[in-house]
Amino acid sequence: MIDDSTRVAVIGAGHGGTAAVALLRQHGFAGSVTLFGAERHLPYHRPPLSKTSPESGSGSPDPLRPAGFYPDQRIDLRLDSPVLALDPVAARLRLGDGSEIPYDVAVLATGARARRLPVPGADLPGVHTLRTLDDACLLRGGLRPGRRLVVVGGGYIGLEVAAMARRIGVAVTVLEAATRVLGRSAGPDLAAWLTERHRRQGTDVVLGAAVERFVPGPDGRVAGVGLADGGEVPCDLVLVGIGAQPCDELARAAGLRCDDGVIVDERGRTSAPGVYAIGDMTRRPLPPYRGLHRLESIPSAGEQAKQAVTDLLGLPAPRPEVPWFWSDQFDLKLKIAGLPALAEKSVLRGGPTDEHRFAAFHLDGAGRVVAAETVNAGGEFMVAKKWIAEGTVVDPDGLADTARPLRTLALEGATCPR
Repeated sequence: MIDDSTRVAVIGAGHGGTAAVALLRQHGFAGSVTLFGAERHLPYHRPPLSKTSPESGSGSPDPLRPAGFYPDQRIDLRLDSPVLALDPVAARLRLGDGSEIPYDVAVLATGARARRLPVPGADLPGVHTLRTLDDACLLRGGLRPGRRLVVVGGGYIGLEVAAMARRIGVAVTVLEAATRVLGRSAGPDLAAWLTERHRRQGTDVVLGAAVERFVPGPDGRVAGVGLADGGEVPCDLVLVGIGAQPCDELARAAGLRCDDGVIVDERGRTSAPGVYAIGDMTRRPLPPYRGLHRLESIPSAGEQAKQAVTDLLGLPAPRPEVPWFWSDQFDLKLKIAGLPALAEKSVLRGGPTDEHRFAAFHLDGAGRVVAAETVNAGGEFMVAKKWIAEGTVVDPDGLADTARPLRTLALEGATCPR
C-alpha cells in the first residue's frame, strides 16, 4: 500500500495508462504521478483510427482528457518521452534523452504494436500498418475515391478500414491467408455473414491468399501484392493488418516474467516488486475462464487499471468484468462478450437476415453461456454479459426461437460457478 510520499511512474499514455493516473487522483492519492508517453500527441481515443474517413475533416480523434486535466490534477504528463530502460532493483527509469528518473512504483502500460509481414517489399512507400494517430494520418492521406487499397489480413482492424474505404469510393481487396476472416476472434457464423456483407458492398474478399511479396512501381511506391500462387493484385496502397504483438521489450530487459506479454496476477502485479503492468501488453487471469489470456481491448485495459490502482491504495479488489469488444462496420454495430473460441456449441438467435440484427450465443459443454456475438442487438448483448458473469445455463432450443423472450431461457436452478 502506498502513501502520499510515493512516486508513481506510469509508462504508456494510452487508454490504460491514462485511466490509471486518473483513478489514482480520483481515489485521493496526493503523491507524485508522472505519465510518460512515447507519442507527441495528447493521449487520444484510438477506436476512431480505423473508422474515421478523410471526408469527416481532420480525422483527429478526441483526447482522452482535456489538456487542462493533467496540470489541474497535478499529473506530470511527459509527451514524446519514450522510456528506454527500467531497473526494478535500483527503481529507476532511463529516458530517451539519457536522463534517469527515480520511482517508487512503476506501472507499465506500453500496449502493443502492429505485426509486420516479413516479405520482400514490406518497407516500400505506400505499405502501411495502423496503430497510432501518425499511422492513421499517413493511411488516410492516400485514401481517395477511385484509388485501390489492398488490406492484408481479415481481422477487425482490416475490415473496419475496408468498410470506411468503400464508403468513400475506394476500391478494396481483402487478402486473408486463412479459410475465413476473423479466424482468431469470431465464430464461423458471424465471420461468414460479415464476409458476404463486405462483398455486397463491393469489397473483393479473397480467402486462402498467402502474400509472398509487395511489388514496386516505376516511382518506387507499392504497386501490387504478389501471392504465393503466382497471382498479383494491383494497388495504390496497402494496409497490413495481421494482428499485434505486445510491447514487452522493456519488461523483458528488466527481467520480468514474460510469455507473449508480461505475466501479471489478478491485481496487475508483475514478477518484480513495485512493478505493475496493464493493458494489451499483459497476459493475465480472466475469471471465470481458465489460464492466462492476453486481451487487446479498451475495456480490458480499463479494468486492469482499476485492479492495479485499488491494489496500490489498499482498496478492495473490483469485481471481475466480462471481457467485451466492439466493432463498427458500415451501418453495423458489432458487440462481442466473452471468448467465443472457448465454446463447444453455438446457437443463432434470429439468423443473419436482411434486417442485419442477430446474435450468436456460444455455450460450453455444460450449456453455460461463455460468449455471445451480436449485430445491432444491444439487448441480447447486455443479457449475454449477465449470463456469462453468472455462469448461467440456458435452453439452447429456446435461444434459437425469437418468439421466446430471453428472460425466460435461463434454466431454473442451473446457474453455477465454473
